[in-house]
Amino acid sequence: MAAFDYVALDPTGKEKKGVLEGDSPRQVRQSLRDKGFTPLSVEQAKEKKGGLGLSFSFSGRGSISTPDLSLLTRQMATLVQSGLPLEEVLNAVAHQSPKPSIKSMMLAIRSKVLEGHSLANALAEYPGAFPKLYRSTVAAGEHSGHLDSVLESLADYVERQQMAVRKIKMAAIYPVILSLVAIGVVVFLLTTVVPDIVEVFDTSKQELPPLTNGLIVVSDWIMAYGQYLAIVLVLIIFMIKFQMSKSEGFERKVHQVLLKLPLIKRIVQGADISRFTSTLSILTSSGVPLVESLSISSEVMQNRVLREAITVTSEKVREGSSLKRALEQTGRFPPLMLYMVASGETSGELENMLKRTAEQQERELESLISTLVGLFEPLMLLFMGGIVMVIVMAIMMPLMSMNTLVN
Repeated sequence: MAAFDYVALDPTGKEKKGVLEGDSPRQVRQSLRDKGFTPLSVEQAKEKKGGLGLSFSFSGRGSISTPDLSLLTRQMATLVQSGLPLEEVLNAVAHQSPKPSIKSMMLAIRSKVLEGHSLANALAEYPGAFPKLYRSTVAAGEHSGHLDSVLESLADYVERQQMAVRKIKMAAIYPVILSLVAIGVVVFLLTTVVPDIVEVFDTSKQELPPLTNGLIVVSDWIMAYGQYLAIVLVLIIFMIKFQMSKSEGFERKVHQVLLKLPLIKRIVQGADISRFTSTLSILTSSGVPLVESLSISSEVMQNRVLREAITVTSEKVREGSSLKRALEQTGRFPPLMLYMVASGETSGELENMLKRTAEQQERELESLISTLVGLFEPLMLLFMGGIVMVIVMAIMMPLMSMNTLVN
């Protein structure tokens, strides 16, 4: 049976959309008529294009948000562990989803499984929703006969990634809001308060101090060209992103610069290494060969320079080198990570040491971000205080001079 998307009119004349399983569109139409619906269109469920947003996917169609993927994987893991046949698991997950797009996708995957395809091959119909990492791990679980534990590990992995992204975004919200408020206050003072004060000085015909003249020049410039400056900055950011998406060479240069900036390097490197080691851990523990695991794990890294380093590492491991030595020769990874990998290779517990490395990198990254956010607030307050003090001094100095002349 296949899954079909339908559009129909209910008995009250309202348009309804949904998904039904059937052997043919004709059978689905008859089922709708039996329920009192008037079918308008019935089409076999296909991959749907989705927005990127917080998508777990790297590319492709049928993308799915990370929270949805996390919930879906956790539901499958729980139902498989309970002993239900796979087709019943997929059917239950499909009907538990409140989103028609996910329901349609899961029913289509179930249809593939009923036709004799493996779950990994059925998931491959939706590469945007289930990337190579996900499908390879599921395939390894099917081959080893431990699909339940593999799905449980995948659910934990997706939830950890979701939590990490959420923590970083939550940590970034406060500094961004504080920065916008600070910029707004300064612009308001320079475009509203300062011009009113300047009119008083113009009528007095007195000579103004250099600080006041400088403030007037800045105020006039912002009022005349401020909006153009904002547009130019937005265009520059847009052009950089556009150029990075079109030119791999330009993107690599930008990523290389990021790895040379002291604090930015630690954040970029920490986030990518955490994702890489966590992914490599789950793949190797699921039975995926190390060389293939390295190739798949490199896809989760955002920085192109680090991704290329893993590609080189994979080639060296394929040639017979140890993982620790191959990583060390790239010169892109911290000593503690190399030590943990060497320890795992020696003890035969590489996946456990990789998992510990990922957790250690996550803790370091969270600590660094918390420290930066903690320092940002007093520094921003000092900056704002300095700006306001300069504006007040520039206004008060000529007022005091006028008061002295009057006396």
